[in-house]
Amino acid sequence: MKSKGEISQFLEKHFLHFNAASLVDAAKGYEAQLEQGSKMLVSLAGAMSTAELGKIFSEMIRTEKVHIISCTGANLEEDIMNLVAHSHYKRVPHYRDLTPQDEWDLLQNGLNRVTDTCIPEEEAFRRLQEHIFKIWKQADENGERLFPHEFMYRLLLSGVLEEHYEIDIKDSWMFAAAQANLPMVVPGWEDSTMGNIFASYVIKGQLKASTMKSGIEYMTFLAEWYKSNSKNGIGFFQIGGGIAGDFPICVVPMLYQDLEETDTPFWSYFCQISDSTTSYGSYSGAVPNEKITWGKLDIGTPKFIIESDATIVAPLVFAYLLNM
Repeated sequence: MKSKGEISQFLEKHFLHFNAASLVDAAKGYEAQLEQGSKMLVSLAGAMSTAELGKIFSEMIRTEKVHIISCTGANLEEDIMNLVAHSHYKRVPHYRDLTPQDEWDLLQNGLNRVTDTCIPEEEAFRRLQEHIFKIWKQADENGERLFPHEFMYRLLLSGVLEEHYEIDIKDSWMFAAAQANLPMVVPGWEDSTMGNIFASYVIKGQLKASTMKSGIEYMTFLAEWYKSNSKNGIGFFQIGGGIAGDFPICVVPMLYQDLEETDTPFWSYFCQISDSTTSYGSYSGAVPNEKITWGKLDIGTPKFIIESDATIVAPLVFAYLLNM
């Protein structure tokens, strides 16, 4: 195995207790899974693409340390928006001090805020819409049906966006995934900006809803993928909570409870990065042991939870796995 770099050595020397120790333990557990030939699913919730996680996550994909991704529709599209409109983004470091009038002014200037970062409406959403609609329409007319991420892969690999690139293409995790034709599930895609736009075309009669494959079809795809890839185990690395995590992890109880395929193995590793607490009944805040009662994890499954900010933690875990 390649020797560890300075960041990894720093983590091993200084991250010794509490959430810091959990971070190192989880990274070593992830590494052990890869060494034993296990596959790894990474789920992306929140605004990880807008947080520019692609700078390091793309390298995780290129080095085959990620084998399937579950992400929200927002993360699917926002990585590409950052690719083509980065210079038009506006950072608002004083976002905690904004008044309702300040927020309204941002809207009037075509800036949609995500915490301290504003996504430009015209340069990001509309630029992407112009090109993706043509791909949707062509598929619609040809009677093709694709998943949301497959349309995005087709968009990226077509080259039509190249003239608009505003960041180094190697920093786009979606482009890395498209090049690798990485398996992906995007549950709840309909509530993303592109999902809303697609729905508007359906309402106007310009596209058929059936042109876009559904969440049920994502689950049936995932079930087959899981069965085909679980010989040496499949780990689950969850960034945030919500549907990006809950949807794919449920494939295991579905297989052995609903399909009665009782030889289905549990997930072989589990780690979640979250700052949610357990006291509100949220899935995002559920500790790993709760997943045992739902038939997702086994008693002996290596389990880790890092209660911290994913924008800080995820890059450090990935840096460790990349021997940085």
